[in-house]
Amino acid sequence: MDSIILFNKIQMQHPGNQSTGVLFVFLGFSEYPNLQVPLFLVFLIIYTISVLENLGMILVIRINAKLHTPMYFFLSHLSFVDLCYTTVIAPKLLDLLIREDRSMSVKGCIIQFYFGCACVVAQTFMLAVMAYDRFVAVCNPLLYTVAMSRRLCGLLVTATYLWGGLCATILSYFLLALSYCRSTTINHFCCEYSAIISAACSDASFSQLACLLICMFNEICSLLIIIVSYVVIFVTVIKIPTKGALQKALSTCAPHLTAISFCHGIILLLYCVLKSKSSLLLVKIVTVFYSMVIPMLNPLIYSLRNKDVKETVRRLIHVKVLSPS
Repeated sequence: MDSIILFNKIQMQHPGNQSTGVLFVFLGFSEYPNLQVPLFLVFLIIYTISVLENLGMILVIRINAKLHTPMYFFLSHLSFVDLCYTTVIAPKLLDLLIREDRSMSVKGCIIQFYFGCACVVAQTFMLAVMAYDRFVAVCNPLLYTVAMSRRLCGLLVTATYLWGGLCATILSYFLLALSYCRSTTINHFCCEYSAIISAACSDASFSQLACLLICMFNEICSLLIIIVSYVVIFVTVIKIPTKGALQKALSTCAPHLTAISFCHGIILLLYCVLKSKSSLLLVKIVTVFYSMVIPMLNPLIYSLRNKDVKETVRRLIHVKVLSPS
């Protein structure tokens, strides 16, 4: 009933919609009207912290010469991808929580999907590239700087962005090829692929197949790179007779393994476990965690145990805040 009332309000606010184009009406968290303002404040704080942390991480890596290594080069790009992804999702979510007009055009929705999809794919393969970097660092430490040259690092990052853009382009093309019902309510807060597909009036089976194949390929390939890299790392470290070698290797790889667990764990949860309509609220909560909380946590995960990062942050605070003008 609430969704029908909301839909009618938006139709009254857009009387020309039936002739000017299709609108998607996002329900967001409208089933909890008393929580709209508290949720807005919580998500605004999370988004603000996430933006500041990721921008700060990029700045710290840029100004500290000790962090001009392949690992931190990739980490700066992971921070950039996280910043872009949360910025694609969060502003629309915040808008849905404070405005009665929760509509979005099909083109606007597909544009949001395009950038969100490109960021997600880039993130998964950036983590795979970082796993390969850890593999080279642990298994070939003497040749690390030669093997992970600036040219190779640049090529790996470029390939990651290009592949993310290509996947997003293919899936967006299939979405644009569909025809959509005149106006449809979508029980979500962002333009996720299955949510858009649910609003289609034409046959979407081929689009669903394309999405399934691309998602499976990306997930299998990225996880395969990560698993093989860490299996070889583990085998190599076990063979080292030096006392404490395993503990040192685990300490070095722990932040990356934590980030991988969050990222791929939630992806598998969203697309392999949460399928029933009864879990729609849980899907929204998990999507919020993936799109807003993880980008906020990643800089913390990678910096909490890093002396160089913490020292640079202290120096920045001292220079910019505490030192007299």
